[in-house]
Amino acid sequence: MPTSRLGGVPTILADAAPARVAQLAFGLDALDSPDALDGTDAAGRTLAQRTNRPMPDVAHVESWLSPDEQRALVEQFRMWAIPPAGLRHPRVPAGHLMSVQSVCLGWHWQPYLYSLTADDTDGSPVKAMPSAVVDLARRAIVDAGIDAARQFDPDAAIVNFYEPGARLGLHQDGEEPSDAPVVTISLGDTCTFRMAGVDRRTGPFVDIQLRSGDLLVFGGENRRIFHGVPKVAPDTAPEGLGLPAGRLSITVRETGFSRS
Repeated sequence: MPTSRLGGVPTILADAAPARVAQLAFGLDALDSPDALDGTDAAGRTLAQRTNRPMPDVAHVESWLSPDEQRALVEQFRMWAIPPAGLRHPRVPAGHLMSVQSVCLGWHWQPYLYSLTADDTDGSPVKAMPSAVVDLARRAIVDAGIDAARQFDPDAAIVNFYEPGARLGLHQDGEEPSDAPVVTISLGDTCTFRMAGVDRRTGPFVDIQLRSGDLLVFGGENRRIFHGVPKVAPDTAPEGLGLPAGRLSITVRETGFSRS
């Protein structure tokens, strides 16, 4: 696939948005088990009650992560964002910069190519895929009930940060040979997540609202659906999350590529 010869632009993550309550530090081990509510959220809803199926083979689980789990992921994101192979604005083949900022784990993705080094910035080896993120993604497809019985070996994560005003156009996750489900965790500000079709990027659309801690999984017949984020609602993130103003998405997938 073609890529831009100009490369991306490295960026530095801003400080966290001010919070009224001092926040604690959480390591990635906060993700080792489901939240302390035994599968229920703060409103007492069970996992089944929080799971919506807007399209075939698509599951949206509201309040999937507890506040502690969300803070743990944000804290790790701050580590992932640091160079080498750190946070940057990717550049599409036509030459313009994407408004989202992105850092990769396991495999480095630039539009529209995977590699083991950050070839569009400093050329450094991509950061390793944390085992806790792999376990979290495996938990996700079980909880979402999307291809839950399959052996799922996620080996890459694309972590996107949306500053106020950033968006992501409709696109397919089509560079991977694997047809395993795609897992997306949403943190921070609420976004409108838009889905079209596998063979079209035009309407009619199915729009859902992804809030902080929500999970989205798509696979099966809609594994390669066109999707995007046309809007992020400002000032909708929970207090004390540790993010700058904006939205963070962690999209985990099994590429099907060999590292040898």
